[in-house]
Amino acid sequence: MAYKQYFAGTDPLVNRNITEGDDVPNISTDLDSVRAYQWEVNFFFDKQGAGDGGTLNGNQKPLTLAAKQVNGIGMSVEDIEVNRVNDKTYYPGRPSMEEAVVTFDNLSRTKVDRVLYELFGKTYDPRNGQMGDIGRGTASKGRMELVQLQPNGEPRNVIHLIGAYAKSVTHGEYNYSTNEFHTIEMTFRYDYFVNTNDADGEIRTTIA
Repeated sequence: MAYKQYFAGTDPLVNRNITEGDDVPNISTDLDSVRAYQWEVNFFFDKQGAGDGGTLNGNQKPLTLAAKQVNGIGMSVEDIEVNRVNDKTYYPGRPSMEEAVVTFDNLSRTKVDRVLYELFGKTYDPRNGQMGDIGRGTASKGRMELVQLQPNGEPRNVIHLIGAYAKSVTHGEYNYSTNEFHTIEMTFRYDYFVNTNDADGEIRTTIA
């Protein structure tokens, strides 16, 4: 069986032919990618329980603007190795989620460093030595959303981090010789991550 000529052929999904009166070929439009710099991140940790619907100390938007980098969102499963005589096969085992790391610019007016300190206090508060306890009204676990944006600024996809909590907070380097904003890095652990194509960010249980 001959391979289909995807690039130079006449496939309408990957049109490369330029004819009089036609617009640019599909390769320059329909095959576009998601930009790594078009995104927003939202935090929901204030409300008691799962943290749905609340904002972080009323500073959701400034924190979104302060978040300059997000990485580490992903999941994997462990391997179960099965040996039989000369053969070795594998089966999927227990799943695990990666840690999400968010780097923030330390905005002076918003006092991002103080807000993030209070957020980490929902996991462990060194001022009183207490751990966060959902059952006692202090939401140690909440929800995060990474919103991927289209070039026009409209949402194209939302990644939900469910059951998230702050695992660590680290202040960036203080250095007179640099010419950059001071940053704070925060690591989040989460129970599940859900990817949705709905622009409103709702989690669907059925595939449309």
